[in-house]
Amino acid sequence: MLRTLLDYLLWPLILMAALIPTGIGIANGQGPLAFNITYFSLAALLFVLEKVYPHEKQWLHSDGQEIPDLAHTAFTKSFVQLLIISMTWLGLASVVGGDQGTGFWPNHWPMFFQVVLGLVIAEFGLYWAHRIAHEWMPLWWFHAVHHSSKKLWFFNTGRFHIIDTLKSAAFSAPLLALAGAPKDVVLWFGAITAYIGFLTHANIQMRFGWLNYLFNTPALHRWHHSMDLREGNKNYGENLMIWDLIFGTFYDDVNRRPPVEIGINAAMPKSFWGQIVEPFRWNKFQAAAKAGEVKRELL
Repeated sequence: MLRTLLDYLLWPLILMAALIPTGIGIANGQGPLAFNITYFSLAALLFVLEKVYPHEKQWLHSDGQEIPDLAHTAFTKSFVQLLIISMTWLGLASVVGGDQGTGFWPNHWPMFFQVVLGLVIAEFGLYWAHRIAHEWMPLWWFHAVHHSSKKLWFFNTGRFHIIDTLKSAAFSAPLLALAGAPKDVVLWFGAITAYIGFLTHANIQMRFGWLNYLFNTPALHRWHHSMDLREGNKNYGENLMIWDLIFGTFYDDVNRRPPVEIGINAAMPKSFWGQIVEPFRWNKFQAAAKAGEVKRELL
């Protein structure tokens, strides 16, 4: 009973442990600093929990992709996150939503409800950016870099091609700008997206119950990484599941475990630079791989 209780409490407790110091930092005008400290502290915590309380023991073994995963995180995910924070900090938000918000933005609401509104608005763009990347092949070639992972763990959260990451930002950031979201809401959105992204990929034993209908949890995201497209082309939400529920792409099968074997039915270079270049030569690379003409070290 205690273990079951722990399984249900872990996800919300970890998320709250990240949100509380972030909120204190934002309230005191130190949002970026609080985010960075919390971000790396959360990474350290998840690293330990994955070792001592894993969901899939098979995923504890190295897949040989640690260096590419780190490189993608450093050059893409972190780049965009720091860019958003920097632009907000340097005053770009003042041109759009300012400190209080503009246009129809309900700046008289408590910050909690403003953040919820910001998440729902931005999530609409993130949902369609993600869904289109699965349904339109030219964008899938870039998104496939992320799905080529053979296991899920916190370390490959940022394994995204830079074009894929910038596409998601292009779909979501303008919606917040048009809505007139204030600076603090933008900071909250960036922080929550980063934290939930970490947790979504975490290889930690957890249960979620009704939380699956609100948030993008690890349980739902494991289905999303299934090689069976009837399961994999579902659960497109980044943080929330509201748009998956509305548009009929929510998927969860409580009667069985998500697959251990994940990945893509296509060739993917092993090196970081190979993965950066491969989407631009997708058809040629796949044809060469099928014919056995590509060097083994690139596959």
